[in-house]
Amino acid sequence: MSNYDLLVKNVQVVRPGGDGAEALDLAIKDGKFAAVEANIDASSAAEVVDGGGKHLFPGVVDVHQHWGIYNELGEDTESESRASAQGGVTSGITYIRTGAYYLNKSGPYKEIFPEILEAADGRAYIDYGFHVAPILKEHIEEIPDLLDMGVPSFKIFMFYGIHGLHGSSSDQGKFLMIPPEDSYDYAHFEFVMRAIEKARRDPKYADIADQISLSLHCETAEIMRAYTKMVEAEGELKGLEAYSASRPPHSEGLAITIASYLAYETELPNINLLHLSSRKAIEAAMMMQQTFPHINFRREVTVGHLLADYNTANMGGKVNPPLRSPEDVEALWEHLLAGNFSWVTSDHACCKDETKFGDPRDDVFLAKSGFGGAEYLLPGMISEGRKRGLSYNRIAELVSKNPADRYGMPGKGDVAVGYDADFCLVDDGVQYTVRAEDSLSTQDYTPFEGFELTAAVTDTYLRGAQVFGNGGMVGEPRGKYVKRSGN
Repeated sequence: MSNYDLLVKNVQVVRPGGDGAEALDLAIKDGKFAAVEANIDASSAAEVVDGGGKHLFPGVVDVHQHWGIYNELGEDTESESRASAQGGVTSGITYIRTGAYYLNKSGPYKEIFPEILEAADGRAYIDYGFHVAPILKEHIEEIPDLLDMGVPSFKIFMFYGIHGLHGSSSDQGKFLMIPPEDSYDYAHFEFVMRAIEKARRDPKYADIADQISLSLHCETAEIMRAYTKMVEAEGELKGLEAYSASRPPHSEGLAITIASYLAYETELPNINLLHLSSRKAIEAAMMMQQTFPHINFRREVTVGHLLADYNTANMGGKVNPPLRSPEDVEALWEHLLAGNFSWVTSDHACCKDETKFGDPRDDVFLAKSGFGGAEYLLPGMISEGRKRGLSYNRIAELVSKNPADRYGMPGKGDVAVGYDADFCLVDDGVQYTVRAEDSLSTQDYTPFEGFELTAAVTDTYLRGAQVFGNGGMVGEPRGKYVKRSGN
């Protein structure tokens, strides 16, 4: 009788916090790492995999995705989890809210969240969870209920009350599907923060208090509304550069400052500042960390904002906050290398060609916001990161361990005994051109079309079973909902 179900040999293991890759074997039993050491006897396992000398990374934990925003949730769960696995992602957390897009409905989460779980059930190739945005006043009262349903992480979209998802909007109440007596504004954000902190202090949730957090999309609606009118009226800038100018970087900086003070006022310590896109944004975030050192800030950057700027990406790169200038990209890398970012995500939001672009196609203000990119998260970080001196171990921290720890996935994000056997094999000796047609996403384009990458995920394993290999999926969907809180 074999001691292990699977043994992986001939790999260079990359562990978060480690010092270089290690020549180790991995023994797996019942979906978890049972041994991580050199020279494990091949006869001790029912199956042996030869890694061909490739680098073995912990499965990527991509904590910023948007399954179901533009397509039916069940459809996205299947197709975009394929694209995720293609990029070495083994766990994803997707943002969900009421209102337009997603389920295109409003109401209490006690009714809507079970529908969300049902739509995704049995269709994912990776493990998954959800962040929830309290949009209605009644959602604030449901925060304990959401904790009991496995959701310890919440979100605020700071610009939604006045400015639209894709640009200017005259009726955000209709977009958010909120009743006339409700408002989505700074007061609402404050009350969300107070409710989350109240839950954190409830003895019922004492064991997970450190994982209960609030994430914020930090842009200032009033600034963007004014600048959008200016940019469109002047008509001098075009494309992604025009969109960046319409949502200027100081809009991010101001929103970060407001969010941070509200966290101070409400005594909510666990704050995640999402997808910071510019020098002004990260500098504002670092100033707030110095101003409020007791707040446990986390700072996120996306692979899209690290790989592309408004000159190098095509029109498919419209996203919120926008792709920025080449100088901003360099500033993001400067701060990443200095240790000022906590993790890197994809902000994956599959928006098909027929949905993405308006008429005329080159009018950026008619295009929808968001694009897919989970399949390029780890390959992109390795390709660009190693040129800049970012170690593989640090990459593993940024895309796996750090986000898993913050968002309540303690058994994910590392290659260690007792952890889920989620991992991927990476060939870092290749060079290829990004083509949308090679992606397993249902998105027909990519902003990264024509980019050159020098690392590729060849195999992805979820809880000890292969889910991606030879350029395609292996087996049936086996991803599970990860209940990160509650009983």
